[in-house]
Amino acid sequence: MAPAADRQGYWGPPTSTLEWCEENYAVSFYIAEFWNTVSNLIFILPPIYGAIQTYKDGLEKRYLAAYLCLTAVGLGSWCFHMTLKYEMQLLDELPMIYSCCVFVYCLYECFKYKNTVNYPLLFLLITYSVVVSIVYLNLKEPVFHQIMYGTLVSIIVLRSVYIVLWVYPWLRGLGYTSLTVFLMGFFLWNVDNIFCDKLRTLREKMPPVVGAVTQFHAWWHILTGLGSYLHILL
Repeated sequence: MAPAADRQGYWGPPTSTLEWCEENYAVSFYIAEFWNTVSNLIFILPPIYGAIQTYKDGLEKRYLAAYLCLTAVGLGSWCFHMTLKYEMQLLDELPMIYSCCVFVYCLYECFKYKNTVNYPLLFLLITYSVVVSIVYLNLKEPVFHQIMYGTLVSIIVLRSVYIVLWVYPWLRGLGYTSLTVFLMGFFLWNVDNIFCDKLRTLREKMPPVVGAVTQFHAWWHILTGLGSYLHILL
């Protein structure tokens, strides 16, 4: 049963395996989770700018792929939170795996000769993406996706810390800023999940604009989007 604060909207009843703490169709009849949707602009606009600059500067295609993958995550997440449909959920969650695989590739190729391809690493990451996709499509268990995503993020963090500590120490500021912003988003994601009932009760007593500040899943988008963008710059 949908929470009392949720309303019926344009896209009909949710079919996704996950719903978040934001009240459904509370702001717009056409957008299920308004703040969770529009907050994805941080995943879309800065990476598009980064992709354009990457192309203009003639950088390697792996950096272009990283920016475009981040944009794909934002577009998929936009569609998911706008509709709360299972198909759109996959459009959000699977690109998260694919984009992290691209980030891992970039990090492990940062010392290579220009315009060469690490085929063993590429094969390993593609295999990981395919296996995770097949298992998740059949299992339909969000915890499995979160574990597989968390594994990739852990690899990214460990590799990044190694790089800024031992190889390029002058990049520590950027590296630590990226990591701190991302972890702040992860913290708020957990707050949103754990204290959802209390947050919904609090919003009922607050003006809509003020209550929007307590949409911590939207803040997760903003902070992790910014952290990911800074990480590509790193």
